[in-house]
Amino acid sequence: MADQELLSLRRTVVALGHKGDEHTVRPMLQHDDSVIRELALGALYRMGALNDSDLAQAISDNNLLVRRRAAELGAHYPTVDLGSLLHDDEPVVVEMAVWAYGERLELADDILDSIIALTTEHDDPLVREAGAAALGAIGDERGVSAILAACSDKPAVRRRAVLALAPFSGPEVDAAIDTALTDRDWQVRQSAEDLRR
Repeated sequence: MADQELLSLRRTVVALGHKGDEHTVRPMLQHDDSVIRELALGALYRMGALNDSDLAQAISDNNLLVRRRAAELGAHYPTVDLGSLLHDDEPVVVEMAVWAYGERLELADDILDSIIALTTEHDDPLVREAGAAALGAIGDERGVSAILAACSDKPAVRRRAVLALAPFSGPEVDAAIDTALTDRDWQVRQSAEDLRR
């Protein structure tokens, strides 16, 4: 398929998502072009036609952007298991899966354990940052130690971790906020000040 033709088809998929043309968009989930597959997921979601089976298929796609989009949309589909994406080879996919689980109201214990481990052990700081944020959003006391550990991580992780302490209380939490008030990074200090207010 020529580049111009492919570009035109991509635009068409986006437009059809706004028009609600499920019949034409759904086959695009099988298209050879990964961008079209990704756009088809979004289009079906916009028209309210995306289902658990569509997401399950996209989760195992060979393209990282399709898997990342599946993780993002999975935040709205609590019956879809995103667990495999927490162990994806691509950090951008893991980061989005962690975020998606942070948006859900309930988590299985093994998923929470995985997010806690990712927050303290993953090589990529974006994943650790997403983990701290997700644990704060989830608000489970079992995640506090991982958030506290993240308060000593790289600046971007520390900023997110300090804010993630908001739902929690206790001497260790207070001490972490006190430490953050004197952090060398002004945004970390600002986050701590926001919590103190």
